[in-house]
Amino acid sequence: MEGFNIYAILVAAIVPIILGFLWYNPKLFGIAWMREAEMTEDKMKGGNMAVIFGVSILLSVLLSFFTMFLVIHETGVYGMTEGQMDGETTKAFMAEWSGKYRSFKHGALHGGMAGVFFVLPIIAINALFERKSWKYIFINAGYWIVTLAIMGSIIAGWV
Repeated sequence: MEGFNIYAILVAAIVPIILGFLWYNPKLFGIAWMREAEMTEDKMKGGNMAVIFGVSILLSVLLSFFTMFLVIHETGVYGMTEGQMDGETTKAFMAEWSGKYRSFKHGALHGGMAGVFFVLPIIAINALFERKSWKYIFINAGYWIVTLAIMGSIIAGWV
């Protein structure tokens, strides 16, 4: 598939780890998040960090791969035509539109929109039933909105 860049997907997959290190650092939102999540130092030390980071990386690769479908519009054409790109209408469409919206800015827009319109509602619904505060919701949703914007930017812009 034209536009599939495995390097961009792999680089974008490390964004959640790097941004999480910064976002949840005590100097940024870490202290507020720990208070709102009812997280303690003892709970933090109780987890197997190798497993947590290993699974997080695997899930980030899946998320990064899916983000490609959100930010690269040509993938929709491939899906609609079931990969049959030999039709004249499809060729004409791709000749005119392929790569037209492949930029860091456009990827950031669609990644951020996915965060606002998909991730924020999911986090908010779960948090409301868990009786978490709006501060907790905005800290976590904000992280994913920024993360997806950066991931989308890398995937769409790295042509």
